[in-house]
Amino acid sequence: MAGPFLKRLEFIVTRFVGLFVSLFVGSVAAVGFLCGWAVAQAGENPAGRPPAVPLVVHDPYFSIWSFGDRLTDDWPRHWTGRVQAMCGMVRVDGTAFRVMGLPSPDIPAMKQTGLRVLPTRTIYEFEGGGVKVGLTFFSPVLPKDLDVLSRPLTYIVWEVRSIDGLTHAVQVYFDNTAELAVNEPQQRVVWDRGSADGVIWMRMGTEEQPVLAASGDDRRIDWGYVYTAVPQGVPFRTVLADAGKAREAFRTEGDIPRADEKDQPRRADNRWPAAVCCFDLGEVADTAKTCRLMPAYDDIFSIQYFGENLRPYWRRNGWEAEDLLRAADREYASLLQRAAAFDEQLLAEAEGVGGRGYANLLALSYRQAVGGHKLAAGPGGKPMLFSKECFSNGCIGTVDVLYPASPIFMLLDNDLLKATVTPVFEYAAMPRWTFPFAPHDLGQYPLANGQVYGGREHSEENQMPVEESGNMIIVAYVIARNDGDTAYLEPYRPLLETWAEYLKAKGLDPENQLCTDDFTGHLAHNANLSAKAIVALACFGKLCEMWGSAAEAEEYLSLAKSYAKQWVEQADDGDHFRLAFDKPGTWSQKYNLVWDRLLGLDLFGPEVRAKEIAYYKGQLQPYGLPLDNRSLFTKTDWQVWTATLADERADFETLMNPVYRFVDETPDRIPLTDWYWTDSAKVRGFRARPVIGGVFIKMLESPDVRRRFGAWK
Repeated sequence: MAGPFLKRLEFIVTRFVGLFVSLFVGSVAAVGFLCGWAVAQAGENPAGRPPAVPLVVHDPYFSIWSFGDRLTDDWPRHWTGRVQAMCGMVRVDGTAFRVMGLPSPDIPAMKQTGLRVLPTRTIYEFEGGGVKVGLTFFSPVLPKDLDVLSRPLTYIVWEVRSIDGLTHAVQVYFDNTAELAVNEPQQRVVWDRGSADGVIWMRMGTEEQPVLAASGDDRRIDWGYVYTAVPQGVPFRTVLADAGKAREAFRTEGDIPRADEKDQPRRADNRWPAAVCCFDLGEVADTAKTCRLMPAYDDIFSIQYFGENLRPYWRRNGWEAEDLLRAADREYASLLQRAAAFDEQLLAEAEGVGGRGYANLLALSYRQAVGGHKLAAGPGGKPMLFSKECFSNGCIGTVDVLYPASPIFMLLDNDLLKATVTPVFEYAAMPRWTFPFAPHDLGQYPLANGQVYGGREHSEENQMPVEESGNMIIVAYVIARNDGDTAYLEPYRPLLETWAEYLKAKGLDPENQLCTDDFTGHLAHNANLSAKAIVALACFGKLCEMWGSAAEAEEYLSLAKSYAKQWVEQADDGDHFRLAFDKPGTWSQKYNLVWDRLLGLDLFGPEVRAKEIAYYKGQLQPYGLPLDNRSLFTKTDWQVWTATLADERADFETLMNPVYRFVDETPDRIPLTDWYWTDSAKVRGFRARPVIGGVFIKMLESPDVRRRFGAWK
């Protein structure tokens, strides 16, 4: 059943967009066309109402969202919920309307008439004063191009045209406050301006500049600088000014203050210093006029990796912020064309694999999944992709986060998949890591200086030995399958061998320990954890085949099949399989079995999956399948993995439809959670986490889809 707000959002899946974009992208008509896409089956959009809307989403620090249905209902916010104000207004024939934020009760909101979320773009539409306004947030986070994907820059594009047959005088206003550059609004900020080949820029940052000085979960960046850059085009003016004065000047005069404020440094909440832009579109008729600007963030150094401060990847060859702005301006048209083609292909393929609701879920998840990571240049310039556990504990590079997030990179970019495990492999190879199993994490974001979870580097207490070792081996095998060789893994082969030996001894019947779902507590004889170990042993056997180690391959593949047979006997509970081997009358999602199907390991047999799927259908709640019999909460990512166990499309849809209903009806307006209650759709915890990349796993089912995206054959 569709949610109450579905008609406010239209996801676009049309197979003809690429052709028209190639015809129009060289002119301002391109943006207009993109804002005017028609929608097949309008109003039939499961998973079509985002709990929160991605606006400027690049990494855990530069991550700004709208937490409501209308962009004028509230200020934009960082994923943590703190206001990071961006204000948008349009003045038509002397009357100002707001289209973003809450600048003043004296400024009416222009009526929002449309909202569409695509993988790389969010497109709003408004009508008022005889004009139609399109407002697009475009972040070119394109796979297979790490230089572009790593750029912390979004294009904000306005398009205005008359819809009443008359000509209208139109001005456009934008500002962002220094809240984008502080952890707390009481911090003192400074500002300045400059230009780069015709691109006018303003920047703001803290006076103190505490680069990589603190870590934590509920934190925002307070070093580096937020840039607001405007390329040449329609007439415009910029100023660094008191936000309230600038907004009032635009409302009453259609202009902004003439001179930058000199009262600095001062607190970010002291008269809210802001970077302000005002565009004069002149007389607007039925031919659209456009203007654009570029918010960007230069963090200078992004991550500390065992005492070494790492540059953001886009800076690895000596680029400065002005180089970023020049390139972004120069490449706008080509990037828009590439993004349109990517969005069109991804959503068309997703709809073909899983239906409209599934395509909508991927569109909503894409920027969150990528933006839950930071791509940095590691030692020697090698790419390292660091995840953050958002609102769980703030850990960086957590192995049981990179594992559930991995399907998005398995499908779209094997180099990014490697970049998630490289820092873990390098850490585990250090003498300081002394355990025979894989680590849990690298530290607390953004400081990757050693594990902080559980027993840290000092004891085996509260570790996840089977969990993390299995995760690393499975991901490693997929990397090799995607590459068609084991060259990347060669330096890490001793680690993989050690972890495989550990699983050989400890994996079939896990001792009392934590797994990735650690909020459920310790559990011995965990059947789903055992399944992961068995799959990982088979993956290691396959790696041995690729290494040419026939005897070792036979040993591990035979062992995995033997363990799988024992698993079926020990976990069997009649019409389903148990949560734990020693707990009759229990059940759980066996999402780790999905790799047996996707990788063709042939361990458990289709009858095992079929029995589980049949049982799950009888356990469904209004908003999803509980994680297990102990509670009614669930995980968004694991539900998609579990649904992908199904051989029949109808069964997949039966298990997924409650998930789409959750997206549409959850009362908690935050970036997509992966932990919620299946009876009420309320959030149990977590938000904006990169694990949502796991919803891409259904795309790995089809060999044809994998081939078209460059994944394994």
